[in-house]
Amino acid sequence: MTSHSTAHYLLEALCETGVEFLFCNLGTDHVPIIEELAAWKRRGRRPPEVILCPHETVAVHMAGGYAMATGRGQAVLAHVDVGTANAAMGLHNFFRSRVPLLLLAGKAPFTSRGELPGSRDTLVNFVQEPFDLASLVRPYVTWNYDLPSGTIVKEVLRRAHTVMHSDPKGPVFLTVAREVLAQGVDDHAVRSYPADAYGPVAVGGADDDAIGRIATRLLAARDPILITQYAGRNPAAPAAIERLGRLAGMRVYEANPTHLNISRTAPCFAGFLYGAGCPDADFGLLVDVDVPWIPLAGTERPGTFWAQIDVDPLKRDLPTWPFPSHLRVQADSASTLTRLADILETRAGEDWRSAARRRLEALARREAPPPAAPGRSGALSAGFVCDELAKCVDDDTIIVNEAITNVLAVLTRVPRTRPGTFLSNGGGGLGFAGGVALGVKLAHPGRLVVAVTGDASFGFSAPEAVLAVAARQRLPFLTVVLDNRGWAAVKRATLAVYPDGAAATEEMFCAALDGPRWDVVTAAAGAHGERVSDPEALPAALTRCLAAVRAGQAAVLVAEIEAVSGPPEIGREPAFPDREVLVPP
Repeated sequence: MTSHSTAHYLLEALCETGVEFLFCNLGTDHVPIIEELAAWKRRGRRPPEVILCPHETVAVHMAGGYAMATGRGQAVLAHVDVGTANAAMGLHNFFRSRVPLLLLAGKAPFTSRGELPGSRDTLVNFVQEPFDLASLVRPYVTWNYDLPSGTIVKEVLRRAHTVMHSDPKGPVFLTVAREVLAQGVDDHAVRSYPADAYGPVAVGGADDDAIGRIATRLLAARDPILITQYAGRNPAAPAAIERLGRLAGMRVYEANPTHLNISRTAPCFAGFLYGAGCPDADFGLLVDVDVPWIPLAGTERPGTFWAQIDVDPLKRDLPTWPFPSHLRVQADSASTLTRLADILETRAGEDWRSAARRRLEALARREAPPPAAPGRSGALSAGFVCDELAKCVDDDTIIVNEAITNVLAVLTRVPRTRPGTFLSNGGGGLGFAGGVALGVKLAHPGRLVVAVTGDASFGFSAPEAVLAVAARQRLPFLTVVLDNRGWAAVKRATLAVYPDGAAATEEMFCAALDGPRWDVVTAAAGAHGERVSDPEALPAALTRCLAAVRAGQAAVLVAEIEAVSGPPEIGREPAFPDREVLVPP
């Protein structure tokens, strides 16, 4: 009778569920997996490709970036409690962004005297066993489990894969002790669980009764709007949103977009909404959005009818959700909006169509924003940096955004028109852009990938580890660091709450940072690094950085930009992307 270790069947289970990559930061708990990887290589078998990441934040964000680009969740292998703790912030980001991901953590051995293979043999095996390892990430996963035996490893891996890909998608967490990984299991005791019988569950389109009720309200509206954040995770959604917006003469806003939800050149696209920019709307459609506006900025129109189409309409994982919704529909937004447009085409009369055309024509009468002022030496404007970047990218370039307080410059000055060409963080953990850009480049090796980030968020990304992986895996991409030498979000938040307080008088915001010379760090990590303080030097520096990327070397351009001087102006509402809008810190 043939038997193998649990680690062997774990690798088989990953292959059977379609996991292509294992992003690893390995430890003493993983030795049975390492042994099996070597045994598979000797026998000519192909396991998921192992990508070593010197920090867990890189591993998690790289896996998440690949999933955002492809829809296929991957596996991250973390080292006991310490690796899980490092991975927790990334899990927060992808839990909030609804991205599938499997975090697989080893557990410290539980035997101490050699009772089982894999027993404790070093100091850390004793100190790396907490009472509740899963508690480190439980708020940010949709499922967690501890594998008790290798006999059920394929059943458990299929379950993990199914849950993380079921709507609403999200990370899952599995732990397994070293003795369990080393356990020998007879072949006949392990069975497979195919996707056709055990696969994920996806929400479908809404029923015609619910869609018809939305259509009735929309046909009666004089000023309808649509607000979305992450509908564009489905590549079919942007076209469906634009079709509906054109047909109904409906303003379409993006609120903290994590994906491209509509071509930003579409005539119905109205900008980026954060305050209560809907006092005149008599009908509002919330489509896959967590925070459609900031209530502190004002109050929505009392008589407005709000409908909601969302993969996650109840927002169960948010303790409070203070936004109106008279009709909630849990459904796939792309197919539901397509059906809504079909119904409107059938039911709409000429008077409604004429009014919709007039609204659309009014929306389309807008001009592109004028070029941004360059700024001065040591204080370039973020808008100017983004204007120059826009000249260097094409429609297929993928922008990964983590610009934080300068996000408006990225959104309005680096035009995006195609699905999948803009990705941003739905969570609040810094350090997102570097690893995500790596994962996106892994998914699309032939396309230019550009990460735009702040100096503080760049530091959070473990940049040395990001660049080490980029070099080892030959995944060149460009990072543009908007360096205002501090945490501008902290300064803005302080001034927003205490505009005339002691901190404002003393200029003490605990936010200044005479940080590392990231261009020098970049060069030490084997990438091409430049720092620009003169506006006239920026175009040539961008050209050199992109030449390095095309030659196969990651590049980092640090642009010294002006510091934030005051608080956000809450309540200033955007009509179009060329007007100022509130961007939260």
